[in-house]
Amino acid sequence: MPSHVAVIMDGNRRWARMRGLPVGSGYEAGARAFRSIVELCCNWGIRVLTVFAFSSDNWFRPKVETDFLMGLFERGLRDELQHLTSAGVRISIIGDVSRLLKPLQVLLADAMETTINNSRLHLIIAVNYSGQNDIVQACQKLAIKVKDGLIEPEEINEFLVERELETNCTDFPHPDLLIRTSGEIRISNFLLWQLAYTELYFAHSLWPDFGEDEFREAVYSFQRRQRRYGGQKS
Repeated sequence: MPSHVAVIMDGNRRWARMRGLPVGSGYEAGARAFRSIVELCCNWGIRVLTVFAFSSDNWFRPKVETDFLMGLFERGLRDELQHLTSAGVRISIIGDVSRLLKPLQVLLADAMETTINNSRLHLIIAVNYSGQNDIVQACQKLAIKVKDGLIEPEEINEFLVERELETNCTDFPHPDLLIRTSGEIRISNFLLWQLAYTELYFAHSLWPDFGEDEFREAVYSFQRRQRRYGGQKS
């Protein structure tokens, strides 16, 4: 069983349009699929689930859509926080939350503080996140340490970089398995450093249709692969 699964939850808008529904209905259906996957991760013993909830590039979408997404995110988290807490789920947020509305920032901080001691599943939610920006901010932090004389430039290595990435909140920063739904075959600026040796699985299902059967098939695909990390076949 993979310790860390990352998911790009793609296809909500297409799901709605195919059914002649408002775009918001697709995101609401996607939220239901998300809750199901969290429960499955808890039941199957997966340690970390990282979901790409909102990319920093998503701000280019119509404002009415981004406002709806932020509102849905806030309502969903308020409704689910008590359940997630009692289920033993720890919540962490990665991404630049400074652009979010203040009430949502406060809610996210409260969710992280409330669940910090939970250990059944670590749920990492990427909001206003960019894999490129994650690497840039890590480099900036290391540059400041060099400037302050805390480290020498030649001491910088991959381990020091990883300690400054936003996924330093987990003991399993590298996903074993990345799932992207809706048939798109790209990673869209998500966890660029962390996915170096991740097994990739691209599902044809749109995210609202991605349920237990589809998740099980993704895990089976992972289990059938031999991971060599650049080495020779054993």
